[in-house]
Amino acid sequence: MSTVQEYLTNYWKSLIELVVVVAFLSVGYRYLSERSSGRTLAGILILVAIYLLAHFFERRLIENVAFFLAFALVVIFQQELRRSFVDLGSRGLFASTKGTAALVDQLQLAVRQLSSKRYGALFALERSMELNSYLETGVPIDSRFTPELVMTIFHPKTALHDGGMILRKTRIEGAGCVFPISQREMADRSIGLRHRAAIGMTEESDAIAVVVSEETGHISIAVAGELERDLTLEEFKDRLETLLLGDDHDEDDDDEAEGKKDGSKDN
Repeated sequence: MSTVQEYLTNYWKSLIELVVVVAFLSVGYRYLSERSSGRTLAGILILVAIYLLAHFFERRLIENVAFFLAFALVVIFQQELRRSFVDLGSRGLFASTKGTAALVDQLQLAVRQLSSKRYGALFALERSMELNSYLETGVPIDSRFTPELVMTIFHPKTALHDGGMILRKTRIEGAGCVFPISQREMADRSIGLRHRAAIGMTEESDAIAVVVSEETGHISIAVAGELERDLTLEEFKDRLETLLLGDDHDEDDDDEAEGKKDGSKDN
């Protein structure tokens, strides 16, 4: 017992520091593990926590193994880590504004019309990373987003229909743009060029990509290199609002539900 007391007396400051650091890493892990783009970073945080514990308790073998595993993850998953850090700061550009909510409504309307007519379409919604290098491959537009303009651009007989459209905030910046094609091996052979371009764009940036299939009219969203396929219009709108408005969207939904509840009480 005296040995434990002596140990605590000599190392109580270090123990407090260790608890604080591990708690911080634990919170960071829980936050990142909920995001597909942050799971690699979350794994590195676990290894850092193991390294600190091993260092404190002088377990050199475990300390060295944890260090080299963390270093290997950084080297192997450089691209994923870059996207993770970008994702952490990407939610500021599309703020919870009426303009963003209006854009989602207009985009849903445009996608519905494109889908019904089987017009293939590809959009990239810019967030924190500028897409200027991709804008240079297309035709500058700099126009307010309208479904009518979108339908004209993606009409199969127009010159720009094969390229991608880039949206910055609530405006169309360019069309006919060339997006990077994902080089990943796809298990599903039905994934076409537009879908691979959507995945490729979101692998190279933090943009959100939207695809309307020319063959089926199905709607898909790509985020952080992952493709979410065959969405209904309601699922598409909800997913887009979550990505662009985040917590503010959830709060607005709660307020609206509360308002309906109050209204029903008045009746």
